[in-house]
Amino acid sequence: MSDVTAKPAAPLDEMMLAMDVVDTLRHQQDLALRELNGAARERQLIEKLREIYHHQGIEVPDHILKEGVAALAEARFTYEPPRPGWRTTLARLYVSRDSWGKPALALLAVLVLAVVAFFGIWQPFQRGQQEAARIELAEGLPAQLDALYETIYQETKVQQAVLEAEALRTRGQSLAAEGDRAGALQALEDLTALRDLLRQEYRLVVVNQSGARSGFWTFPEINTAATNYYIVVQALDADGDALQLPILNEENGATELVDIWAVRVPETVYTAVLADKQDDGIIQANEIGRKSDGFLEVEYNVPVMGGALTQW
Repeated sequence: MSDVTAKPAAPLDEMMLAMDVVDTLRHQQDLALRELNGAARERQLIEKLREIYHHQGIEVPDHILKEGVAALAEARFTYEPPRPGWRTTLARLYVSRDSWGKPALALLAVLVLAVVAFFGIWQPFQRGQQEAARIELAEGLPAQLDALYETIYQETKVQQAVLEAEALRTRGQSLAAEGDRAGALQALEDLTALRDLLRQEYRLVVVNQSGARSGFWTFPEINTAATNYYIVVQALDADGDALQLPILNEENGATELVDIWAVRVPETVYTAVLADKQDDGIIQANEIGRKSDGFLEVEYNVPVMGGALTQW
């Protein structure tokens, strides 16, 4: 048989009684401290405990009272909180994970999505946009300017168009090289307008409609001693439809898109048109000019003074 014999475990009810004794002593600290100051007084403490339990109708064996007193002295059933530290903090976080776990996971998910969206979507998109803009300025716009210039060069019948096209192409390419996309696009737009102007074809005819004036005269505001004569015209395409054209109003300096305007002419032209209309109500020689493909300006059949009005 071994010299070391394991101490038999105390029955559960005795263990509970011992814990209750300790709890009673803990709630009566004055009694415990006073009686435990000396080993000789242990018996007096046990007597007092026995009286306490007796008054409660509970008979507690002496060995359990002794066990409780010993346990209190050894702080056997006393809870000692863990010392602060990172391990204690982690343990407390783990125990309380039900209260903060879901919000923390939701926040983490939002952060992950934000990081993925920024680095996986937004930055590649931005780099793509920057690369596309670089290619447009370095290759796309210069190529379009060259193509428009070549078209104008091939289609025009006047040297002035080539000179204007060359100036616009050079300006657009310089702005593109400088990274000025808006300026380069404006040069491209102007070059496109020049090409479209060259391709226009129409007849410039005097308006001869019921209730519409075919001509008028007026005193210019800057020189009331003079008299300006105008005939009212419109541009008709091959199908007889009136075109809207940008016309500079010489009185206010504004360019307006109109389908009827007045061309300033010498008095002799005005008088001739008036006479043509008055003889039978119809202006037989109603065409005063023609814009042909490949030209920039209208080729007039009658003398004109170079000014126009869009309102009268």
